Amino acid sequence: MHQPYPWPEGKRAAFVFSMDVDSDSPWAWINRDRSGPLYLSHLEQRRFGLREGIWRVLDLLERFDIRGSFYVPGAVAEAHPYLLPRLIAGGHEVGLHGWFHEFVTEISDAEFSEALERSLDLFHRQTGQRPRGFRSPAWEMTPHMLAEVQRLGLYDSSLSGFDHPYQIGGVTEIPVQWAMDDAVYWKFLGGGGDLAPPFAPAQVLEIWQQEWRGLQDFGGLLMLTVHDYITPRAHRLKVLETLLAEVRETPGAWIARACDLADWHNSLSEKHHWQASPTAPAGP
Repeated sequence: MHQPYPWPEGKRAAFVFSMDVDSDSPWAWINRDRSGPLYLSHLEQRRFGLREGIWRVLDLLERFDIRGSFYVPGAVAEAHPYLLPRLIAGGHEVGLHGWFHEFVTEISDAEFSEALERSLDLFHRQTGQRPRGFRSPAWEMTPHMLAEVQRLGLYDSSLSGFDHPYQIGGVTEIPVQWAMDDAVYWKFLGGGGDLAPPFAPAQVLEIWQQEWRGLQDFGGLLMLTVHDYITPRAHRLKVLETLLAEVRETPGAWIARACDLADWHNSLSEKHHWQASPTAPAGP
């Protein structure tokens, strides 16, 4: 039986701005054995993110008085030690996002655990604060990963089982949605490996606006996910600006960070209504 999700103070829907600050970490992971050609074109596109992109977005968020959640690979934080403290000083949340944005299919359980704990230690040393949340690179999770996130007392933001907070395997989940991720529309690195040309900005804006308007009817969460090197290009930044303006003007919208939603969900006496199991069904 459907149970409407209760937002604080009678709010109708929630909005979270999030950024995966991948920078050049996926490039470093893919080229970790240095066995192939080193494509500087890919590297330079990604490095635009911390040179220009993220600062454009931060200025936009400040204009709309919005605080977001930024998920940063450990290698990116280590290479740019000013980044995490700068984000926290602006009132934003910083969360874990792997070490080298390593893909789940390419690491062992032990390597995942090591990367998670190493990132936790780095974030604490750089900021004096323990990060609250984790987002898996490429949004994939395994039962082992979920168990490690639970062991370390983190929330997760990698799965899509509801369009509002829920619990899975004892972990508070702040869900994502691929349709609300900029990479599926605009990630285009060149070199022959791309599946399709980028979408026109107006197409993406319409999808994002319609999802936001529809979620108000269902009382859901819009978790917007952008990347430091993708959305901040000038024509795409206008899409983000238009969406943020609409969200800010929406009556009954709760604009918050993912950690705020995790705290809210954990405070609910009826949170048991929204639970999921990480157990996969048996095969034929």
